[in-house]
Amino acid sequence: MKKMYCYSRCSTCAKARKWLDEENVSYNVVDIVGTPPTKEELLALIKQGNHPIKYFFNTSGIKYRELQLKDKVPSMTDEEASEILASDGKLIKRPLMIEGDHFTCGFKPDVYKEEWL
Repeated sequence: MKKMYCYSRCSTCAKARKWLDEENVSYNVVDIVGTPPTKEELLALIKQGNHPIKYFFNTSGIKYRELQLKDKVPSMTDEEASEILASDGKLIKRPLMIEGDHFTCGFKPDVYKEEWL
């Protein structure tokens, strides 16, 4: 079953959920703030090597700016990135959709059509 990590007040998450519902795609919702993915889960996704580490970060988030991660992310190890991402769900680009080893961060209808239908 697909797992969608999202934040209840995130408009992008709401758009993704609406799209999935309209396409009759089943998924389970997980609160990304209350129950963020574990360091181990994130590390496994990062280590797939399909995306740069920056792909996983909510670069427009307040916490991202507060921690000045723009300058730190490019030189982070996979382990450092997974640890900081797991420490605060709002640092993760959302929604984070996972099914087994398959995943996407963020929502774009054309990407969802290709990846989740």
